[in-house]
Amino acid sequence: SPQVQPFLPQWLAQPKRVQKRIKDNLCPIRDVPGIHPRLLKKLQMNGIESFFPVQAEVIPAILQSASNGYLLGRGGYRPKDICVSAPTGSGKTLAFVIPIVQVLLDRVVCHVRALVVLPTKELAQQVSKVFNVYTDGTGLKVVLITGQKSFAKEQEMLVQKKVTGYCSLADIVVATPGRLTDHIRQTPGFSLTQLRFLIVDEADRMIDDMHQNCLNQIVKAAFQVENDSGSNMLFQRTKPGPVTAASSCSPQIPLQKLLFSATLTQDPEKLQQLDLFQPRLFTSVYSERKTLGDGTETEQDTNNKYTLPEGLSQCYVPCDLNSKPLLLLHFMLRMKFTRVLCFTNSREASHRLFLLVQAFGGVTVAEFSSRLAPSERRRTIKEFEQGKIQLLISTDATARGIDVKGVNYVINYDAPQFIRTYIHRVGRTARAGKVGIAFSLVLRIQERRFLRMLRDAGIQDIKKHPVKGNSLKPLVQQYEGALCKLEKTVK
Repeated sequence: SPQVQPFLPQWLAQPKRVQKRIKDNLCPIRDVPGIHPRLLKKLQMNGIESFFPVQAEVIPAILQSASNGYLLGRGGYRPKDICVSAPTGSGKTLAFVIPIVQVLLDRVVCHVRALVVLPTKELAQQVSKVFNVYTDGTGLKVVLITGQKSFAKEQEMLVQKKVTGYCSLADIVVATPGRLTDHIRQTPGFSLTQLRFLIVDEADRMIDDMHQNCLNQIVKAAFQVENDSGSNMLFQRTKPGPVTAASSCSPQIPLQKLLFSATLTQDPEKLQQLDLFQPRLFTSVYSERKTLGDGTETEQDTNNKYTLPEGLSQCYVPCDLNSKPLLLLHFMLRMKFTRVLCFTNSREASHRLFLLVQAFGGVTVAEFSSRLAPSERRRTIKEFEQGKIQLLISTDATARGIDVKGVNYVINYDAPQFIRTYIHRVGRTARAGKVGIAFSLVLRIQERRFLRMLRDAGIQDIKKHPVKGNSLKPLVQQYEGALCKLEKTVK
């Protein structure tokens, strides 16, 4: 039977298009309407003079949805949820940090009003750092909960017990799903009933990876009836429904969802689970119309579901299993690649490759995986950014969404099995308008599937880059020595 095209709701079918080309479409920060002078000053102090296209579109949209203060949507209506699909490195974090800090600037009582959920500790840390820069000196409190501190310590950071009951110590909470769910269940006084913004970053992964349950728990906690103190009855939230006389007599704090992703799912059923309210989609993932010489327009590459950074070049190297380590050493030692981020498909493969390169010698190499303590991971990234480490070998889980400065090359040591994995890996280079090169080592038996996967995603500009066996020969002897050395250490 022919494949049934899923019916796309109108907001997906007709999104707000955001310019792809970052460099040509920078927008001076003063030209974006409605940003608080205090935040403009902060941006400038941080060396930010212009916004990327995504930021210039999304910041005003969020500000507008809270233009009557955060208790009411515009004109008393509930604000629409917002989805943003934009490539890695296009500035999504600032796009939500700036408006949220601004909306909360005039809050009087501290309550958790913004909650940002991210799939990994690294990402959560990165985002809380940005929040800290922009809340500094405002009195707003940002709390990071990722399980790096003990549960009790995190509880102390979130709530304080007073004679009159519990009070919140956080306005903005940045969290990973597991730890957040634990606090919702087990921390007395941790309340989300005043939550105004729920930001889900890397949203596709949060929907896919069984974190859906976490999102349900957040929403449930947000609409819970508080029974401890009568004063809160004024702001009692009811699950959104038709406006009735009863429901409109007390102001409702709306809960607005903001979803961000480099690869936002187009699957209506999955999006349905998120229970979005009249969502608006901002996307820079689309095909661009080209005007031909005779003035007619052609629709180019319509199946282009994903955008890759403008400055990225992509190559693949057909090879066999035995030559993969040699190819990596060839790139590092003979071709003198620097600042290389290299991906394998598992922790074990990562570790083994790291030991092998180390045993071979001549390359400053480090591994980056969940084997390492967070403090070690931070140190490793810092040394990589400073150029002390030339080759960083990583797994997908660790590197997803992480912003490593100055990656010149991404090498897919193991070819990725899914297009999203490919997009996220190669998106670690060529960030924020810079250039970068991605090499994928593809086994001959994988070649057809790999190329088809890219072609189906509308990626056509990948070049074949064969490396002749002869250029690897000089490495063989030393490599076999390294293998022997490795076998001994493993034993």
